[in-house]
Amino acid sequence: MTLTAYIEGIGVTGPGLTDWPASQPVLCGQQPYQPQKTILPSPTLLPAAERRRSGAIVKLTLATGLEAITAAGLNAASLPSVFSSSGGDGENCHAICEMLASDDRQISPTRFHNSVHNTAAGYWSIATGAMTTSSVLCAFDASFGAGLLEALSQVAVDRTRTVMLACDTPYPEPLFGARPISDAFGIALVLAPERSAQAQAKITVSLSDATADRLDDNALENLRISIPAARGLPMLRAIAQRADCRVVLDYLDGTTLAVEITLC
Repeated sequence: MTLTAYIEGIGVTGPGLTDWPASQPVLCGQQPYQPQKTILPSPTLLPAAERRRSGAIVKLTLATGLEAITAAGLNAASLPSVFSSSGGDGENCHAICEMLASDDRQISPTRFHNSVHNTAAGYWSIATGAMTTSSVLCAFDASFGAGLLEALSQVAVDRTRTVMLACDTPYPEPLFGARPISDAFGIALVLAPERSAQAQAKITVSLSDATADRLDDNALENLRISIPAARGLPMLRAIAQRADCRVVLDYLDGTTLAVEITLC
């Protein structure tokens, strides 16, 4: 089984990686990687009330998704979407657990509202006006690969552009001790069924049992393995290097994703 699509837009936000243009020279080794805490921009497209209620996962999703769609020259309201996260909003989960462990166990409606896994998809619809189909999934450490396969399947079956958004945010302690996600990180890809003037690369993805690629830079490799959404970095590195190649990405235990990349 193989799935093919064209990447028309890329968005990246993470520690020391502010966006895709700034990330490319770092990923291809032209500039040193300097890890810094992720800065999440304010979700200005949201109305004031929703902006106040939005958590890190919403801010991250909007930042990466809108960057990718703007680069592709498209309207976010017209695109189906696939959201993939290994755990959703870690800070909100922590706050709810604190309330449940206290004498006052009443959870605020806002906390409850933001506790569902499709929170980011809901805020995305409000911010962009998108009324298109939206898929939301979770596959723990395999969430990037699962999101990529879901988005590629939609592109192949429906013959339509789709935006894939893989984002993770950290849990505060004590949950961090059980699920140590180091920082907020997100990758967004606009995928199309046919080549266009905006196409940056053609990708063909298949299941494999080969060993997943590692990154030569130790700090970037630590980022890749410490945040599930960052498992897509070897693919972005290959695109940044502007060379046709094959990369292998982490997926489920015993299964990886082989990605053939042809630059456009």
